[in-house]
Amino acid sequence: MYIDTVPNRNSPPAILLRRCWREGKKTRKQTLANMTKWPPEVVEAVRRAVNGEKLVAQGDVFAIERSLPHGHVEAVLLTIRRLGLDSIIASKRCRQRDLVVAMIAQRVIRPYSKLATTRHWRDTTLAKELAVEDADVDELYGAMAWLLKRQKRIENKLARRHLAEGDCALYDVSSSYYEGRTCPLVFFGYSRDHRGDRPQIVYGVMTDKDGRPISVDVYAGKTADPATVPDQIEKIRQRFGLSRLVFVGDRGMLTETRIEALKKHPGIGWISALRSGAIRRLAGAGAIQMSLFDEQNLAEITSPDFPGERLVVCFNPELAHERRRTREELLAATEKALEKIARQAARRTRKPMRTEEIAMKVGAVIGARKMKKHFTTKIDGGRLEYSRDDESIENEKRLDGIYVVRTSEPRERFSAAETVRSYKSLSEVERAFRTLKGIDLRIRPIHHRLADTVRAHVFLCLLSYYVEWHMRRALAPLLFDDEELHGARRQRDPVAPAQASASAKKKKARRKTDEGLAVHSFETLIRHLSTRCKNYCYPRDVAQVETRIEITTDPTPLQTRAFELLQMYPVQRNSNSG
Repeated sequence: MYIDTVPNRNSPPAILLRRCWREGKKTRKQTLANMTKWPPEVVEAVRRAVNGEKLVAQGDVFAIERSLPHGHVEAVLLTIRRLGLDSIIASKRCRQRDLVVAMIAQRVIRPYSKLATTRHWRDTTLAKELAVEDADVDELYGAMAWLLKRQKRIENKLARRHLAEGDCALYDVSSSYYEGRTCPLVFFGYSRDHRGDRPQIVYGVMTDKDGRPISVDVYAGKTADPATVPDQIEKIRQRFGLSRLVFVGDRGMLTETRIEALKKHPGIGWISALRSGAIRRLAGAGAIQMSLFDEQNLAEITSPDFPGERLVVCFNPELAHERRRTREELLAATEKALEKIARQAARRTRKPMRTEEIAMKVGAVIGARKMKKHFTTKIDGGRLEYSRDDESIENEKRLDGIYVVRTSEPRERFSAAETVRSYKSLSEVERAFRTLKGIDLRIRPIHHRLADTVRAHVFLCLLSYYVEWHMRRALAPLLFDDEELHGARRQRDPVAPAQASASAKKKKARRKTDEGLAVHSFETLIRHLSTRCKNYCYPRDVAQVETRIEITTDPTPLQTRAFELLQMYPVQRNSNSG
């Protein structure tokens, strides 16, 4: 018997089970069954049986010992190796490097405490891929101490790879709350997490002009933002070995005092912005007038108050409208609260409220909304009188939507538009903070007791963000991210609010790519990649075959496309990257 495939003109070929024999000089055929509509796997099984193979059920030969999520591990480790991050951490493979790489990968996949990390990475292929299945939490802390000793060397390599003479470096500071009070770094201070009930640490992140993280420094929780700047300048000049760099920081960090200190380093330029008080003084002196924006939304001016600096005045009508709306809401809310205090004081006829008591209530109300400059108050005889300061409000209205970017860089190196774009690039560092703090990497809450362990934890999170930053860029066609945003930043109107590209709007509206694949967030895409599993099988007849067999499930179309994008993404390198 045999299986015969017979062409059938414009129809699918006929698949027939036949037997064949000879009668004299003639060959005879008999069709035993028409298998054309049979499932292909059944046809193949019959073919093998006819050919004399012994067929057995798969479960009779192999048993699946364990099935572990693998695709997300494969994607993250692929990215780490293509970036050469493992070689940047240590040029030669060692136990500590494998543990650090595993902690970085685990943080991108799903962040856990160090103890939970040792549990979870055994429930994926991560521990097996890096041969760290036997690691315990004490060994992880030892690897973190090893990593901290190499931090400067690693940051220097990243700087050589991503920063060059004359480039811009973005820098900003944030803070994260701490659980407990045993660490010498933690203090109560201004909480960006809105957790005034918890002490905190402060950390500053430096990135290249595209927001790619380069270095991080951890400070005591009471450290003011400007106090961190000298360390960064010293790092740029001494450790990174750069004599020419443009330092970009926000106006709360690059204060007048810090700018005067920067002027002592001729090779270090800077870009920042003026505070509102300085803008009001310029407007009062007639240097800022609305006629500057008759033809365009930015104009370059100079002022004797800022010698040797270029000032770029920007006007954003949408920002002006938003500020007017917000101010009116705050004024109305403040009036409502003051009226409540006034009625409360008026009711106290037998025992009038003391002046100090009323003043404290009024101060709390106008201070919380920063409306003190827009109200006049009078407390007399246990009574409160208040009114809006219309002149103050009108003066502020005239500056709505106006901000001023300042720089030491000459026009030949940075045009007015490029100066504004560089300052607004600080949003890339803010994105880093959102990723570090948010659902992706979760730098907080922090429980570590030793200062060096806290520093190592923060640095580990930064390296994880370095990996995620590149993965997001590579996987952008499958994410809700705007793929054209990076290129558009260099060309679009520097003052007007950013607009999503047509392709991004289309992708978000359809929730599918042009290839018909579902669009994901980074988190859900990582989760989908994890459904690609590695099955560890063993033969039931151990005496016959003594080895285990690994079988990886075939990738879905979405998984296939994700790995293609990760393989194609260009990795920025240079000969000095080490």
